[in-house]
Amino acid sequence: QVQLVESGGGLVQAGGSLRLSCAASGRTFSTSAMGWFRQAPGKEREFVATISWNGATTYYADSVKGRFTISRDNAKNTVYLQMNSLKAEDMAVYYCAARSMGVAGTRSSVYDYWGQGTQVTVSS
Repeated sequence: QVQLVESGGGLVQAGGSLRLSCAASGRTFSTSAMGWFRQAPGKEREFVATISWNGATTYYADSVKGRFTISRDNAKNTVYLQMNSLKAEDMAVYYCAARSMGVAGTRSSVYDYWGQGTQVTVSS
């Protein structure tokens, strides 16, 4: 089974930056599309960003375009989410996800494996 472990969350003031990491186990990471999702208190889990198996294709939620960047290092079995210009509304638990296909996807239902989540708290 694929295991995903997120890290890098924490407390940051509005306007600051954080870099989330997701380390994946297994030998299929390099062929899997990856995604980041988040869930704020009282809200449904929402799409943040996704990246194809080879990093050639990325998609972002409108709410984070221009501020967040998803990237991956297949040699390290790791996907990243660089978050800049953080806003109070970015506060949520962020989840890393992997799907069994290499094509980037924006819907949570297409992902097969999920990490435990990492908390991002933004103070204003």
